[in-house]
Amino acid sequence: MGTTPEGSSPRTLAEALRTRGETELAALLRARPDLLNPVPGDLTQLATRAGTRASVVRALERLDRFTLQTAEALAVAPDPASYGALLALLGGDDGDPAVEAALPGALAGLRTQALVWGGDDRLRLVRTARELLTPSPARPSPTGLGPAVAEATAGMSPGRLQEILAANGLPTTHDPVSAVTALTSLFTDRRRMGALLDEAPPEALTVLDRLVWGPPYGEVTATPTPPVRWLRDHGLLLPASPRTVVLPREAALHLRAGRAHRIAEPAPPEIVPAVSASGRPQAVDSTAAGQAYTALSTVEELLQDWHEGGPPVLRAGGIAVRDLKRTAAALDTGEQMAAFWLELAYTAGLLASDGEADERYAPTPVYDEWLTLPAAERWALLAEAWLTATRTAGLVGGHDGKGRALAALGPEMDRSAAPEVRRRVLDLLASLPAGTAADPETVLARLRWERPLRAGAAAGADGVVDLRSRLVAWTLTEAETLGVTGRGALSAHGRALLGAADDTAGDPDREARSAAAAAAAGNAAAALAPLLPTPLDHVLLQADLTAVAPGPLERPLAETLAVLADVESKGGATVYRFTPGSVRRALDAGRSASDLHTFLAAHSRTPVPQPLSYLIDDVARRHGHLRIGAASAYLRCDDDALLEEILADKRSQGLGLRRLAPTVLAAQADPSTLLQSLRSIGYAPSAESAQGDVLITRAHAHRTGPRTPPVPVPDGPPAPDGTLLAAAVRAIRAGDLAATVERKPAAEPAARPAGPGGGLPRSTSAETLATVQAAVMTGSALWIGYVNAEGAASQRVIAPVRVEGGFVTAYDHTADEVRTYPLHRITGVAELADDPA
Repeated sequence: MGTTPEGSSPRTLAEALRTRGETELAALLRARPDLLNPVPGDLTQLATRAGTRASVVRALERLDRFTLQTAEALAVAPDPASYGALLALLGGDDGDPAVEAALPGALAGLRTQALVWGGDDRLRLVRTARELLTPSPARPSPTGLGPAVAEATAGMSPGRLQEILAANGLPTTHDPVSAVTALTSLFTDRRRMGALLDEAPPEALTVLDRLVWGPPYGEVTATPTPPVRWLRDHGLLLPASPRTVVLPREAALHLRAGRAHRIAEPAPPEIVPAVSASGRPQAVDSTAAGQAYTALSTVEELLQDWHEGGPPVLRAGGIAVRDLKRTAAALDTGEQMAAFWLELAYTAGLLASDGEADERYAPTPVYDEWLTLPAAERWALLAEAWLTATRTAGLVGGHDGKGRALAALGPEMDRSAAPEVRRRVLDLLASLPAGTAADPETVLARLRWERPLRAGAAAGADGVVDLRSRLVAWTLTEAETLGVTGRGALSAHGRALLGAADDTAGDPDREARSAAAAAAAGNAAAALAPLLPTPLDHVLLQADLTAVAPGPLERPLAETLAVLADVESKGGATVYRFTPGSVRRALDAGRSASDLHTFLAAHSRTPVPQPLSYLIDDVARRHGHLRIGAASAYLRCDDDALLEEILADKRSQGLGLRRLAPTVLAAQADPSTLLQSLRSIGYAPSAESAQGDVLITRAHAHRTGPRTPPVPVPDGPPAPDGTLLAAAVRAIRAGDLAATVERKPAAEPAARPAGPGGGLPRSTSAETLATVQAAVMTGSALWIGYVNAEGAASQRVIAPVRVEGGFVTAYDHTADEVRTYPLHRITGVAELADDPA
């Protein structure tokens, strides 16, 4: 089957993959799911795809710091390298027990991902990874090492090589290869190299100290100083360009005592508790529950403010800066936090654009369903949406790659790394004892160790150098604001939100993950419910025309009170103030004075103050006494003296009023302007219909059509499930069998063998039919070439079952299923030396 001969090392990555079992191949495809799209035809294709630049870069980005350091050490080691040489590069001449303990695991991880192959005596880094990690002037190595002597002296004149050998007391040779080998041997010999450096001027050693840990390149003038000239003469500085020199790798490793990195980091940084950690789980849970309830109130207030329709949608998507400022003022918060609440409501599916001609944002029908749920369940839905969302509110106010501002609810707010960072930050908080907060700097250091390349790379369109670090800071702030954490520590309901989901976090089965997420949300709601305050059915009325709600109110009471009074202050207790305008608002909504008296008496634990009763009666007595309708506009009142008063009022001169009858005034203004103007100067008119009935002005609820929440943008291809992995491994194995299996020689001279380079087999139609019919009778397997209806050619291993009507029905080992093939599309057949098992 083309496997590596017994006792020999694989010569290529494809040969190394052929020695792997099904479990190991499945582990490779699970770790690098991008290799599955589409499924490779054989192991050679899989190896080729695993060595492409895009795939290798993606694999390197997911390595932790020590595994990446292992790959970087292999990149500067001889190719191939032994396990001992690799260990020496990571642990140095003195060795490091922590490195010795961690190296087998790191190497196993690199092997699993097919970034390293070969036995411990011949370790090879995939060529693309070596090119990415090998130092050059344009791309400094993370190790800080320069090129090897052989690379740095490439193109150097033989005469110059002889001068360097002579300066070091080495025998001269006219063979450049021998000269480079002699110089390399000198630099790698600890004893001889130490003796050479003992002869160096102190100033020369100072120059080497500046280059030893990188960058290894330095500029020189046309007339270098004596220390630099001594280093150049002895080959310790080799020319990289006419005015640049480089410290060769072998010399730098000697100066570093054999270490490829200044500090090897085999173990992740520990998460250190914050100095201010309280250590009281009850206090943490209570604080988080208070924040959770505030989050619910804020989302409700936001969407209530947009009840009749929110701001318009910009042409490029999102809302304008002025609308964000208005929203922040309405929520009494900053613009960045207002953007967070907007993005949270949008992600949870409570807010969307209405899709009409004059497109605006508005609550969705899901919002009305959400309001009917218990408070704990409403919070769990918000927290779950936040945890899995790729939309990142922290980017609002920044700029994309073209310098355009990023707007809240805009189209470029997704960052695929956000869910991973959020979950990982909360997992790290969960690793601490209950009630203990973590030092944010240690959390950041841990995540940088786990994904060093991503932390140090550019973050994309927003131009952020270290997006993951900013995501960590945003996650800690947002988790506290949302009530997932309290006082910096993970709450009990926050742990429940993670618990069930963590059990299947790596499960590729979407249904299993959805069920786990639903279970986690249910557990979080159950843990939070006892901590939330019970809604009250009463308020405390006071003589200064205010009402105090000592806690959260039941929804019908809160909605009615919000119409009848204005909110004066919020906090542990909410203070409402009754004003003539607020009472008139309730009367405009269809309430009568008697309804208001009854409502207040039923929901107040204190007697209704006399000033409040007088206020309601006074406003109600004047409410609707004046009637405004549409002529252009008219003003009607049974009290002609009141109309005389209005005509004489200088503040009404701009309305263009004139008397048509003793009880009717005409106006040049439209009814709505007339209504607002008279109210602003102290009157209490009401609008009437064409039939003379008073118009009741209730808020019109504007809703979008059914909308689905925004789908998170995945960070690369999804993880394959077990069924797909098993099928893919079978298909790759069968395709590899078809490509590498030994075939019997043709029985007749007329039979044509496979094309050059192992192409499709070729045979005549008669030979094909005869061979297939014989295979049906003997039950043997065949290797065929096949061209489908689209013209795509492939090789397959089949076991023919039946031949009739110009078709052959066979079990296809490549696809692992029974298929039917037209005989005229089979280019040729060949018998297998051994049938596949």
